[in-house]
Amino acid sequence: MKTTLKQLAAGAVAALSLGLMTAPALAADTIRIGSFLSVTGPASFLGDPELKTLELYIDKLNEDGGLLGKQVELVHYDDVGDAAKARTFANRLLRQDRVDIIVGGSTTGATMAAVPLIEQAGVPFISLAGAETITTPVKKWVFKTPQSDRQAARRVLIDMKERGITKIGLISGTGGFGASGRNVTKEIAGDMGVEIVADETYNPKDTDMTSQLTRIRGTEGVQAILNFDFGQGPAIVTRNYDQLGIDLPFYQSHGVASDSFLELAGDAANGLRLPASALLVADKLPESDPQYQVLNRYKSDYEGHYDESVSTFGAYAYDGLQLAIRAIKQAGSTDKAKVRDALESIDGYVGVTGTYRLSADDHMGLDAESFRILEVKDGDWALTE
Repeated sequence: MKTTLKQLAAGAVAALSLGLMTAPALAADTIRIGSFLSVTGPASFLGDPELKTLELYIDKLNEDGGLLGKQVELVHYDDVGDAAKARTFANRLLRQDRVDIIVGGSTTGATMAAVPLIEQAGVPFISLAGAETITTPVKKWVFKTPQSDRQAARRVLIDMKERGITKIGLISGTGGFGASGRNVTKEIAGDMGVEIVADETYNPKDTDMTSQLTRIRGTEGVQAILNFDFGQGPAIVTRNYDQLGIDLPFYQSHGVASDSFLELAGDAANGLRLPASALLVADKLPESDPQYQVLNRYKSDYEGHYDESVSTFGAYAYDGLQLAIRAIKQAGSTDKAKVRDALESIDGYVGVTGTYRLSADDHMGLDAESFRILEVKDGDWALTE
């Protein structure tokens, strides 16, 4: 029996129609969470634990039945810390992968490169990067989980004042995070009764900062030094600080709050202080602490699965995912406007990073008190007295 051209054409149309119906139907059967992270490259200490955290808890979510009765799919790309690549991947997530929400952006540069596309597309985005500029001023579709650099600076300056320190030397990286931290520290120091008497910077690829530290040490009146940056730079500054034998209180920012920093800095880190999540001292907290359970559950889950230490950066991804899940549940759908509105109304979620109270005026929802001041003692993190 011969197949006519008319029959072939009819079959092709039917197949095409079936394909057009099947693709959206299949997409509708899953909830797609998009992510672009710095999994490799110079910011891998951020992106690697972030991706591992997302994969771990999305697997757990699916094992427990998924979300709104659907399985959750993670669509992720490695931007290797490159802002241009982050923008390309964000565009792919929005236009090609058609994700329902994005949880990602390891660095401020990657995040800010993607923000215009995300705002234009109208897709909820929860960034895992720290700079204040991400959510200040408020952007309709953009949220973030880490405390801001302004809050970190404020928490450090409060601790300094409590120790009688009123004149400091500031050293910072010239990258996005370090530059932003430097700017906000300079903005608020005077109002908090602290004078910045020395101000030095270094480039991300610099391998020795002894000249900057020597100039700070030689500045009349300096009582303490604050380094604002992330990555390998702060570890180099810490080792140079120790090599120079500087005998002044030394502070780092929350950008180094992970065990990998302790490994890079070695014994030179002993005695320094920084603002950080309570995650790093989870096992030292009293059980009455409001965060005790969530901190130790995350620590146990992550370390048990990956056989490596948790970091506060992975915790940002945990909180970002949990906020996304809560918002989708509250919205009762993946309707993007409804999910955005639900995110903005979350009030009182106790996460690993702190207790989130989001609003139309605050798309981060944490206060400076969510930071604990930690000190490095004998190569480990300890709560200050």
